[in-house]
Amino acid sequence: MFDKFLKLLPLKRFRNPDPVVAVLRLHGVIGRMGPVGSGGLTHNGLEKTIEKAFSVKRLSVVALSINSPGGSPVQSSLIARRIRELAEEKDIPVYGFVEDVAASGGYWLACAADEIFADENSIIGSIGVISSGFGFTEAIEKLGVERRVHTSGKNKAMLDPFQPEDPKEIEKLTAIQKEIHESFKNLVKERRGERIKAGEEELFEGDIWTGRGAEAIGLIDGLGELRSVMKKRLGEKTRFRNVSQRTNPIRRLLGGGESRLRGQLLTGAAVLEEWSLWKRYGL
Repeated sequence: MFDKFLKLLPLKRFRNPDPVVAVLRLHGVIGRMGPVGSGGLTHNGLEKTIEKAFSVKRLSVVALSINSPGGSPVQSSLIARRIRELAEEKDIPVYGFVEDVAASGGYWLACAADEIFADENSIIGSIGVISSGFGFTEAIEKLGVERRVHTSGKNKAMLDPFQPEDPKEIEKLTAIQKEIHESFKNLVKERRGERIKAGEEELFEGDIWTGRGAEAIGLIDGLGELRSVMKKRLGEKTRFRNVSQRTNPIRRLLGGGESRLRGQLLTGAAVLEEWSLWKRYGL
C-alpha cells in the first residue's frame, strides 16, 4: 500500500537522479613558475580540488578540462597519479577534454583519463623532454665581469650558464632526459594500449598533431567538447559541477607578502616564462 502511495508522489528525480559530472579544470603551465615559484599547476595546490571532484554527490563521471603546454614532469606525474588513484578507489570513470593544447606534461595529464577527446584544431603530443637556457660566457667577458664560483663537489656547478659547455655535463643531462622520456613513453603505452596506431619513432620524438591527426594515430579517442560528449553519453539531463582550484590574485600580485614593486617584477618574470611555453605551440 505504501509503495503505491510513493508512486503517486513527484519523486522521480530522487528515485532516478540526473547524472552528475564533476568538471576539473587543469589549465596552465605545470609546476611552479618564476623566481619565487608562484602560480602553475602543482600536486600540492590541486590535491584538495581533485579530492573534491571525486566527492561530488551522486557523481557519475569526472571530466578533466585540459589546456596546458606542459611543464614539470614530476608534477605532471604526481597530479595524474592522484587522479588515477581516486578513480580506481571510487570506481568513477574519467574523461579528458583538450581545449587549445595538451602537449608534453599537458598530454601526461590527459593520459589520466580513460578516454580523451579534443577539438579538431587542438594541439596534441610533444611526447619528449626538453631543457633550454642561455650561455653568457662571451657577454660577461665583454662587460669585464669576473665569474667566481666555489663549490664542494666537482659537479655542483654543472651547466653553469656563465661557463663554456662541458661535453661530460651534456652527456649527464642527456642521460637524465632519457630516463624521464622513458617514464613518459611507458605511461602513454600503458594508458593508451592497443588504441595506439603508430610506431614509437613517430609517436615519441616530440612531434605534435592537431586533434584530427591525434585521433588517427590513437593519442585521443574522438573529437568533441565536454558538455556535448557527456550529454551524448549520459543523457540530456546531465548536470555539471565545476570544481576549481582557488587562487588569491592579490597574494599572487604581491608575491606572497613581498613589497608591491618586487611582487610585480617577480610576477612579470613568471608571466614571461609561461608565455614562452605557450608560444611553442603558436598560442
